[in-house]
Amino acid sequence: IRPNIKALQPYRSARQDFTSGILLDANENAFGSPVSVDGITLNRYPDPSQIQLRRRIAQINDVDPEQIFVGVGSDEIIDLLIRLFCQPGGDSVIVLAPTYGVYRVAAEINDVRVNPVLLTESFEIDVPAVMHNVSSRTKMVFCCSPNNPTGNLLRAQDIAALCRRTEAIIVVDEAYIDLAQAQSLCHSVPEYPNLVVLRTLSKAWGLAGIRLGYAIANEQIVSYLLKIKSPYNINALTSEYALKALDNWETVERTVSLVIKERNRLSKELSGLREVTAVFPSRANFLLVRFADGYSVYNELANRGIIVRYRGNEPNLENCIRITVGTPQENNLLLLTLKEMPQ
Repeated sequence: IRPNIKALQPYRSARQDFTSGILLDANENAFGSPVSVDGITLNRYPDPSQIQLRRRIAQINDVDPEQIFVGVGSDEIIDLLIRLFCQPGGDSVIVLAPTYGVYRVAAEINDVRVNPVLLTESFEIDVPAVMHNVSSRTKMVFCCSPNNPTGNLLRAQDIAALCRRTEAIIVVDEAYIDLAQAQSLCHSVPEYPNLVVLRTLSKAWGLAGIRLGYAIANEQIVSYLLKIKSPYNINALTSEYALKALDNWETVERTVSLVIKERNRLSKELSGLREVTAVFPSRANFLLVRFADGYSVYNELANRGIIVRYRGNEPNLENCIRITVGTPQENNLLLLTLKEMPQ
């Protein structure tokens, strides 16, 4: 933890002291708001500690509420973690390339040096290479599992090795874990106090629009994140709809099954196209596909109104395109368009 943050006296908001009664303490509009959404109180500030939401998230993950921190998507938590642990202008973080670009951007915004270490040719963690690049100023290692954009699940034993062999904070971003149908590493947090697991409601849960992510981490780390976050970072609407969604896991399970079915079909169909040279195995809701001329395919699809993500400028991803698994109708149109394109 940065020394200045250890000494920080956090801002104490009004709702941390009282949540009921005649509330004349926070300069809210006592006469109400001009809109009403499902009976949610909008003229009062929301719970700054998100007690009810954190308890529900802890319950579905079978962890303690004190191990849960919620943020405006995982992106806010990534930024807060860097601010919590990294001294600007001196410390560094390791990112395992190719991976999610926000890790690098968040570090650079905070004037923290980014040290990229390449994944292996099969997109696994190169543990010896990571350890070779760890120094006394390395404060964090970002691991995305399943990895974006490669789609593969990182080996749990490699992540555990990093936790054991370095004092750096090992951040495991599990944004796609529900689609991988694999066990989360969140239950390893008690064993490894330097492990932070990130989750989100944006992917399998289909709630990208409400912007809610959460971290499962050591209680001390969570206490410091609560100390440095914005007073009311999670709004009342987000909290309410997140709680409703978390009580509806059956719908999410059905959606995940549909995504996996379409992912498998799409992978098989794409593999048979002449222009496709590789379809990489995926445990997420997207496929990484290598074409003979990926950038031309990307542009032609865009011209025809089908938007995919070109990733060919990243290490070991020459001519690669990341394709999100859509509905059956969307996937059929994508395949038909690719087949109609000039060879």
